[in-house]
Amino acid sequence: MNKSAPFDDLAGWLAALGRPAVLVELGALLLCVVLAWVLVWTTRRAVRNTDSRSILFGHKLVDGVMFPFVLLCLAYGARTLLAHVATVAVFRIALPVLIALVVIRVGVKVLQAAFSDTPLVRVLERSISWMAWVAMVLWVSGLLPLMLEELDQIHWKVGGAVLSLRTLIEGSLTAGAVLILTLWVSSALEARLLRAASGGDLSLRKAVSNALRALLMLIGLMVALTAAGIDLTALSVLGGAVGVGIGLGLQKLASNYVSGFVMLAERSVRIGDSVRVDNFEGVVSDINARYSVIRAPTGRESIVPNEMFIVNRVENLSLSDRRLWLSTVLLVPYDCDVDQVMQLLEAATLAQARVLRSPPPTVALSSFAIDGLEFTVGYWIADPENGQLNVRSDVNRAILQALRSQGIQVQPPQRPVAPQAADYP
Repeated sequence: MNKSAPFDDLAGWLAALGRPAVLVELGALLLCVVLAWVLVWTTRRAVRNTDSRSILFGHKLVDGVMFPFVLLCLAYGARTLLAHVATVAVFRIALPVLIALVVIRVGVKVLQAAFSDTPLVRVLERSISWMAWVAMVLWVSGLLPLMLEELDQIHWKVGGAVLSLRTLIEGSLTAGAVLILTLWVSSALEARLLRAASGGDLSLRKAVSNALRALLMLIGLMVALTAAGIDLTALSVLGGAVGVGIGLGLQKLASNYVSGFVMLAERSVRIGDSVRVDNFEGVVSDINARYSVIRAPTGRESIVPNEMFIVNRVENLSLSDRRLWLSTVLLVPYDCDVDQVMQLLEAATLAQARVLRSPPPTVALSSFAIDGLEFTVGYWIADPENGQLNVRSDVNRAILQALRSQGIQVQPPQRPVAPQAADYP
């Protein structure tokens, strides 16, 4: 009798699980779990990985891909050793369970790292989990080979090729595995490229990351189509149709993608720049292949197509210099001492921590208005991303307090009054 022969019925499984050797298998499996935990913990400490989004290690050490993969390798080795001395039963169940767990962890973790947490991603995660567990149950029960043989009997002819339902399902699963692997590699490369990058360097690395992801996805798609049994030579006509579609209906979409790469390559707009686009001002928080995200100091975010940065006029407040000039205009009575007012205004402005000393603030008698003397106070700040309204408020409050301490009142602007009907003859 073959000691590792499959059990054909439920009675055989129950008889095998009731043998004393099962305790030895459970002990070996527990030892594999402990060894896998120690190896993964040691590896994580060695590489000093604490990223909660890590695909390999995860957040709690056992929720990443590496733990079930290492456990699967150890369990397979233990099963091979025990199969020489006894009939294995526990490992015949444990190995399919661990394989299903590895497939689920890889699919879920890669999707979470490659895409944001959207409802579609959650649906794909549940689909991967259900398919993996169903395949595991069919494998353990011995129904999987029978189902594959039945599916192989359902076939049809497409052109010169004969396709079966089994081939189609296996090709689809292979295509999905290739695409997930491609997403994993591109996510790992993107994380490594964007690590410890800032400013212009971050934008350049973002461009390289987007280009690598697009190239890997293209290669992965071609491999996946080949694995699914689709002849790539038949796609030449489709490629021509897609080219016509891009030239006509999809030109805006193609223009946005090209504009995104041009922006990142030229570094005319970088992540962290303060810009004003279409009367919306904020900081560029992300540059994607098709659009960019601008976050205003109020918390609002604007999704701007990349084409607007290329064809429209864009005010980049921090392209060559992050310093920003702000100003305050006020009126004081004509009988005030001009030199004293200018000294007070300059001292009050310099008292604010965010106001730069070099270049220093400027105070000018800008106009002789009807209601009084008009002064303009100009000053520079180096951190516009921290807000402009707050520093304006601090400077205005300091100016108002300094003038009132010397008995100088700020003149309110006089609004013109509309003539009444009684004023006309």
